[in-house]
Amino acid sequence: MTDQLPGPVTLMDVAHEAGVSLATASRAFNGSTRNVRADLKERVLAAALKLNYSANAPAQAMARGTTNVVGLIVHDIADPYFSSIAAGVMEAADEHHLLVTVGSTMRRPERELDYLGTLRGQRSRAIILAGSRVDDPALNARLLTEVEAFQRSGGHVVVISQAKLPVDTVIVENRKGARQLAQSLVGLGYKKFAILAGPRGLLTARDRCQGFRDGLAKAGLPAPVVVPGAFTRDGGYGAMQELLEIGATVECVFAVNDVMAMGAMAACRENGLRLPDDLAMAGFDDIATLRDVDPSLTTVRLPLEQLGQAALDLIVTIDGPRPRQTRVAGQVVIRASTPPRH
Repeated sequence: MTDQLPGPVTLMDVAHEAGVSLATASRAFNGSTRNVRADLKERVLAAALKLNYSANAPAQAMARGTTNVVGLIVHDIADPYFSSIAAGVMEAADEHHLLVTVGSTMRRPERELDYLGTLRGQRSRAIILAGSRVDDPALNARLLTEVEAFQRSGGHVVVISQAKLPVDTVIVENRKGARQLAQSLVGLGYKKFAILAGPRGLLTARDRCQGFRDGLAKAGLPAPVVVPGAFTRDGGYGAMQELLEIGATVECVFAVNDVMAMGAMAACRENGLRLPDDLAMAGFDDIATLRDVDPSLTTVRLPLEQLGQAALDLIVTIDGPRPRQTRVAGQVVIRASTPPRH
C-alpha cells in the first residue's frame, strides 16, 4: 500500500494515483452529467479509498450547482409542533435520497435571515421555513431579499404557515379551525370565554385568535376576554395567571396552541382550580404530548407530519406555474377538558 501522503490529500493526488486527468477524477465524484467510463470511475474511487481522500462537499456543490441538502428552519425545535413537522420532512426526504439539516431561530424571526444566507453559501438545494410569519414590514422586506437571492442561485424555498412570500406555501387554515372550535364549544353550552392569545405580532396567533372571536360573534355571544402571552408553555402559564388575577367570569379558556394550554392547565392546578369542573380548557395543534395530559385536551388537530411531507413534495415536484399553494385544514377534537354544559 502506498504510504499516506503528507498533508491533506487533494483531488489532484487521487487523479495521479488513478492515472486519469483531474477533470475525469472531478466528474467521477461530483455527479457531472458528462459520463465517465465505468472502469475509470472504479479506478478513481479505488485511489480515493487508498489515499483516504474525502471529497470537498462545497466544491462538489459548485460543480453541480447544488447539493442534496434541504435546510429546515423552525422557530423552536423543542416545541412538539416543530419536531413533528421535522419528522415529516425527514421521512419524505429519505424517499428522495435528500439530507435534511435543521436550524432553530429560538423564536427570533431575524435569525431566518442568517440561515438563508448560510444555506445559500452552502448551495443547499432547498429551504423550508416552518412557522408563523410576523407583522414586521422591515424584517419581511429583508427576508424577501434573501429568499430571492437564494432562488436566483438555483435554490427552492417553501413556507409552512401563511402565504406572505411569493414562494410555494403549505397554508395552515388557522382561522377556519379556530372558528370551528368556537362553534363546537358554543354547541356544548359554553357562553363565557377567554383567549390566551399569544404574541400580537405573530400571524398564526393572530389568525387563531380572530377565528375564535369570529365563531363566537356568529353565535351572538359577547367578545371574549383576551390575554396575550408568549407562544410557549411558560407563556400560557403566565397568561393564565394574569387571567385569574383579573377575576373575569369565564367558563372556558381557549389557548391558541397546545403548549400554551398545558402551561395554563398547570397554572390552574397551582391555584386550586379543578379541570374541567371549575373551568374548561381547549387548545390548538394536537401535539403528541397531549397523550399524557389529564384531563385530555380538546383541540384542533393538525396533521403535523403531513405538513412536513407536503412541503418536501413541493420541492421535488414541478407542477404548473409557481408559486403553488397547498391548504391544510384542522379537525376539531372534543375531549374531556370541555364536557357538555347542557
